[in-house]
Amino acid sequence: MKFASLKRNAIQTLAKSVVELMPKKYFSDESANKYMLFGDNKFKNIHGEYFTCGFGKRILTPCDIQKNTYYIAGYDSNNPAQNVLDDMYARAIFIDDNTGRGGIVICSIDAVGMSRKDINDIRKLCTDSGKLPNLRAINICCTHTHSAIDTQGLWGEKITKSGRNEAFMCSLKKLAAEAVIEAFETRKNGDLFYSVKETEDLQFDCRTPDTYDKNLTKIHFKPFDGNGDIYLINFASHAELMGSKTKSVSADFPAYMIKEIEGKNPVSNALFINGAIGGMISAKEIKKIYRNEIDCEEYTKAFGKNLGEIVNSMPDENKLQPTLNSRNEPIKIEAENFVLILARLMNVLNNNILRTEKRQKASILSEIGYIELGDEDIGIFLIPGELFPELFTGEFLNGTESATGNDAEYKPLKFYGNAKHKFVIGLCNDELGYIIPENDFYLNAETPYINSGKDKFDRNHYEETNSVGPKTAETILNSIDKLIKNVK
Repeated sequence: MKFASLKRNAIQTLAKSVVELMPKKYFSDESANKYMLFGDNKFKNIHGEYFTCGFGKRILTPCDIQKNTYYIAGYDSNNPAQNVLDDMYARAIFIDDNTGRGGIVICSIDAVGMSRKDINDIRKLCTDSGKLPNLRAINICCTHTHSAIDTQGLWGEKITKSGRNEAFMCSLKKLAAEAVIEAFETRKNGDLFYSVKETEDLQFDCRTPDTYDKNLTKIHFKPFDGNGDIYLINFASHAELMGSKTKSVSADFPAYMIKEIEGKNPVSNALFINGAIGGMISAKEIKKIYRNEIDCEEYTKAFGKNLGEIVNSMPDENKLQPTLNSRNEPIKIEAENFVLILARLMNVLNNNILRTEKRQKASILSEIGYIELGDEDIGIFLIPGELFPELFTGEFLNGTESATGNDAEYKPLKFYGNAKHKFVIGLCNDELGYIIPENDFYLNAETPYINSGKDKFDRNHYEETNSVGPKTAETILNSIDKLIKNVK
């Protein structure tokens, strides 16, 4: 016990020292928010005559995979890519309701995640181009594929050295901006529809409680000229089906879902946006993938094809009135995880971070957002990380079941706003790791944020080691609640 106490005290001293080493500010609030577009001060129930949408895409995969070193992100570090199974893409959709307030862009990037600093670099390229007048928002999310090139820095040759290839990152940002601009430049007038299908036997929750959003949501733009339909698909599942042994760059199952959709709908384009996947929500056979018991490549293709077939079978049930409301807000989250702060100090990570006036406190500068489509038909929560789904569904562990012995004290997202159908876009405009309910947030007592904790039920709490801290969920939910109340 004496040794354990000494180790715990040493870790606490290290944690304090890490924060003390930080410059007072890596970023100011002003610089971190400079390229974020806030959107509507107040949501308005006004209709345009029709929707206007456009689509753009760019291949991100570098052509020199076998000559240069690019680390695969998502599983083990020091795993250089050897070949390409399918390409990484940036795919973007532009949406405008023609009420004179401007449009928004949602861009989906095949990557494990990206910091807000990198996303703001893309936004800067977009706005500096002068080709995107009167935009209300540029929202950039990641599909969370675990077999794409490292865009965060955590999967390099060793833990002390970033795995990011800076030339690749510069190219990615430039190409993503081009996809956004193309989405604006290819815009057409038409109608927007949505449909929802509750899926069965497709997902698996790796952590108690067993809860997740089963809905597959399709938003379908039909241009009046009948040429160039656009499909936006939301579904909650880790894109990690290629497995930890893969040496191939891949966008994972979303690539094969999109291939199925576009193959059955000629002259169409699709993009995938992930949902609330913390906890961890993955595909049904993920445990077999973890144990390398199945052909991961074939399973990836089959899973994506199955999702695409479901999308193709869904009728356009609900036509949306041409109304679009959008708001983004900056947030400041207390960063307790000293390992992530240390990674930032070593330039392994590059998230926007600052030291507060209290010298032993650090904060991440991030953002949240909320979009409504139609007459409060669809509500979309923009979440900067991997949200535990109970924070959306409300199916929390109670005091007798949770690691801390406490009940959860949150209003779940599904009760925010009055939209008929709601969903989460995860890893949107930042990647903060896992966003965990505080009543089940449990750390290793001796080596917090370094090793996983085991609670009194012998449950593993790995996700806490990849989280900003226990107050993250509260900050995000309270900020979204305040945002919605302010715009209504």
